[in-house]
Amino acid sequence: MAYNLQSLITVLQQILHPQQTRWIVNQNKPQLESILEKAESLLQILEKCSHAKIASLESRIRDSAHRVEDIIESRMVHQMLSTPQGVDGSLLLFSFFTPYLEQVLQQLDLEQDLELVTRDLDFATGQAVKPTELESVKLVEVEEKKMLDGAPFSSSKNYLVGVDEDLMQLKDRLLGMERELEIIAIVGMGGIGKSTLARKLCNDRLIIDYFAYRGWASISQDPNLREILLCLLHGIIGKLTDELIECSDDELKDMLFKSLCGRKYMIVLDDIWSSESFDEIRMYFPDDNNGSRIVLTTRMARLAGYASNEKNLHRVKLLDESASWELFCQIVFGEEDCPLELEEIGKNIARNCSGLPLSVHVIGGLLSKVERSKGVWEHFSTDVASSIVESDERLFNILSPSYNYLPIYLKPCFLYMGVFPEHYEIKGSRLIRQWIAQGFVKSNGDKSLEEEAEDYLKALVDRNLLSVTRKKSNGKPLSYSIHDLLWDLCRREANEDSFRCVSFQPSYEMEDEYVSPQLMPHARSFICTWKKNISPMFSTLRLLRVLDVIRMVFEEFPREIIQLVNLRYLAFSCTSGLPIGISRLWYLQTLISAQYVPYVPSELWEMSELRHLKLITKFKIKETTFVHKKLQTLSCVWVLPSLIRSGFFETIPNIRKLGIYYEDSPKIEIDLSYLHKLEKLKCQSALNKDGSRFLHKLRFPCYIGKLTLVGCVVFRSFLTTLRALPNLGVLKIEACVFESEVEVEEEWKLADGDEFCSLRYLCLKDLNLVRWIADETNFPRLEKLIVSGCFKLEEIPSGIGEIPTLQEISLHECEDYLVASVERIMEDQLECGNDDLKVVITH
Repeated sequence: MAYNLQSLITVLQQILHPQQTRWIVNQNKPQLESILEKAESLLQILEKCSHAKIASLESRIRDSAHRVEDIIESRMVHQMLSTPQGVDGSLLLFSFFTPYLEQVLQQLDLEQDLELVTRDLDFATGQAVKPTELESVKLVEVEEKKMLDGAPFSSSKNYLVGVDEDLMQLKDRLLGMERELEIIAIVGMGGIGKSTLARKLCNDRLIIDYFAYRGWASISQDPNLREILLCLLHGIIGKLTDELIECSDDELKDMLFKSLCGRKYMIVLDDIWSSESFDEIRMYFPDDNNGSRIVLTTRMARLAGYASNEKNLHRVKLLDESASWELFCQIVFGEEDCPLELEEIGKNIARNCSGLPLSVHVIGGLLSKVERSKGVWEHFSTDVASSIVESDERLFNILSPSYNYLPIYLKPCFLYMGVFPEHYEIKGSRLIRQWIAQGFVKSNGDKSLEEEAEDYLKALVDRNLLSVTRKKSNGKPLSYSIHDLLWDLCRREANEDSFRCVSFQPSYEMEDEYVSPQLMPHARSFICTWKKNISPMFSTLRLLRVLDVIRMVFEEFPREIIQLVNLRYLAFSCTSGLPIGISRLWYLQTLISAQYVPYVPSELWEMSELRHLKLITKFKIKETTFVHKKLQTLSCVWVLPSLIRSGFFETIPNIRKLGIYYEDSPKIEIDLSYLHKLEKLKCQSALNKDGSRFLHKLRFPCYIGKLTLVGCVVFRSFLTTLRALPNLGVLKIEACVFESEVEVEEEWKLADGDEFCSLRYLCLKDLNLVRWIADETNFPRLEKLIVSGCFKLEEIPSGIGEIPTLQEISLHECEDYLVASVERIMEDQLECGNDDLKVVITH
């Protein structure tokens, strides 16, 4: 179940917050507080329970919570739209008929049922019940069958390709000279081949000869310690006796430890899901300083890092196209060659398995049993993913635990990925803001909602459910994607879970059942990734929180959007200005436009919930006294003298990302030094205007980490100011002119002691620089240098190559003599034994 009640709790907390200035709730406050209390109580119970037996109750909770949420938000929307006073920010009476509210309370009256179930399942104590003798005998029979028929050391054929380097690296670690007990972690997403790789190691002749004992235990999501102990002892002692079966757990633990003492052993702990499971079993493996090894496989990168060190952590990667095709051929044709007429179709099918060995095995196994004809194969080629699903349910039995055993607060965040198209790359900031708008993210006093959501993202990456596809200039993740089969899992689970999000994608028609009219009035997210104008549909989305239609371009701002007063997130493209009445969207947190917005009404600055405002416009803010405590992102502010005099920057004390555009003569100092949370700043002007010289009037906050300069005059004194910023890690200088206080120069000269102490990323773009004089001492921590469109620049200083942290130099659209200087740097570094430096040259 993905619904975690947090969304409902967020809505109620907002209404009942003592400092909120929108609603009068005195009349129904006790009932609303009771609803909030019940929702929080149910959430706490659900967070502690993960047993399959409460699935039916989870469905009841979801349906009831959906009903309650719809009732409350429908009432809010009705009163906001029907009361004219709401437009100017006046208080509205939030009221229900008392019997109606009692009916709402009954919807959530499920605590007693849940508590009975949890008590019956003994969740409170968490104690495992010792199996009876008959259960133990059955357990051992199952384990013996696993050992003999399928698992670790069986001789059944397991196709394995594209992992020669993996096997070589892992064998080197297993057979290394280190005497102390080492733990080697194999980590990767479900179905990527971790267990198969471990089996291959166990069956390797060198491994067999090196270790006196090899043991294997499957841990899984709900580990049974007794089962694990018996499985490992089975391999040491042989057939388990009745006497052994009757032993207590403590006796089995002692027996395992003593049996391994003095022996060089290799233990595989397959499919570990938690550090607690690892800690529980780890203590029974002695370290006799004899070169013993423990190998664990897991989907959890953080767990792998907890159990092992970085040196012994092995990440399994997806297959490339060549390896996918080789594996596909082995499964389908065995020792035979692929018929020439099927080769192109076959390669396309293998390619569409997206490098996941499990999907290649499933579709390959299916095709090995059907007619080898072009027509049959073309049928499967049209939709590999659906063919996999239809052919083998075990695929989802392998992948679904990754979802089922997510903490309840992460489930809706994961399912949300299914709203976007397959193979879609989404920026982390967009995902985070939409999660927050949906109410998925729980408030924490120590962290902002954005920081909490970043932790959610890290957790999904750690569990190999999301992949980082691109990184920012500071090395942090920028965008994410999801594997095809996990995306399919999202869609499947979301459909079963009544996930209330609407998605329009190029492959869908308007009549598609996925966007049925019945869903529209209850939908909380509407995301369109194509350009067709469907604004008339907006009027049916009365309870919407997220409207992402940035791919559509409207000539006029759709008036229907102003009626969506429950919106928290709005991303659009419109060639006209924002309309009067935009402030009706009381709860709007994020407002984004991809097109230039020529007009922004002053009422925008009265919207107290705004957190992120990204409009391509010139905000002419003359005067405002309202303090935007929640605002974190703002671009692009047109800096006027009147704006500075009004103290505008003092009204955004918690801003983290700021873009400013300066056009007038720089006669007034721009003091940003009191913006202590400002991390990223973009300063822009037009070089042909007086405002391009405003940098020397700018005072920075000392903790800024990223600075972008566009169209500015850069003075030497300003560069001295930058060098003094202790956290400046990213500097981008674009279309700027370097100038001394006396005359214009085409040179950037850094003297001894001119040190950018924290700079890791430097980008120089479209500059008129002729000479750049610097060495390794000026940028001691630089990791990446990008030079683009600097046609006059004669050379990259040779000393740049001596920077010990430098990883990459990238040149884009530069002259041959500049390229030659970088090639000389590369040659010098190779002669010095540095083969880690990467050079990228594009024209």
